[in-house]
Amino acid sequence: TIPFAWNLITAGYVEQSVYGVVVSTLSLLFIGKLLEPVWGSREFIKFIFVVNFLTSVCVFITAIALYYITRQENYLYMPLSGFHGVIFGFLVGIKQIIPDQELPFLKIKAKWLPSMTLLLSFAVCFWTIEATTYLPTIVSGTYISWIYLRYWQMKPETKLRGDPSEDFAFSTFFPEFLRPVIDPIASIFHRLFCGRSDTSDDGQDYTLGSEPLPGSDSIEASRRRERGARALEERLAAERLAAAARTAEENV
Repeated sequence: TIPFAWNLITAGYVEQSVYGVVVSTLSLLFIGKLLEPVWGSREFIKFIFVVNFLTSVCVFITAIALYYITRQENYLYMPLSGFHGVIFGFLVGIKQIIPDQELPFLKIKAKWLPSMTLLLSFAVCFWTIEATTYLPTIVSGTYISWIYLRYWQMKPETKLRGDPSEDFAFSTFFPEFLRPVIDPIASIFHRLFCGRSDTSDDGQDYTLGSEPLPGSDSIEASRRRERGARALEERLAAERLAAAARTAEENV
């Protein structure tokens, strides 16, 4: 990667198996139909590009660090690519826009989808050693997507960045009983790595001084959830109409 820096951009779009191509394509089509109407086409593409690039950077740094720690050269030459980092980032997007929506068939709320899939990925690694090569990309994609949505994503309708609502805090990825432990740790990393100035250069941000603008969290979160719920309802309605049309054709 060092002499071929463009790999940091292209690696996320290269799958190493037909199975990976199928899963990534279906995930992009299915989840994209839910997120793209809420974010807009331009923001949707920007999210994919930013998350893919920064995920590749994190995976590259992880590989270099593991090499220096273990002195095993396989970390330098192990092929690491695939769209799964962005796919897990999409799940974080679903958590953001429809956190309380119960997912069909799974019977869990959407806010737990990233956490459950991450937990399942770690569990699979105990059974299949080969699956561990996916973990750096999956974990990095999940965390980078949260950073992007939490701090960087621009809202065209409000000209504000990020989502400071408590429902999207880092600790919400963990069970309730762990949050008193996670919150202080997350606040440290927030100040060190993810912190932002209390007021932006143009005076437009979610905070004024050290306090959030009155109602900004709840209003913006409510709007986002309404758009997400509406997009989900439209998609489910379209699927029901398609199923009804197929049934009618079969009965003719």
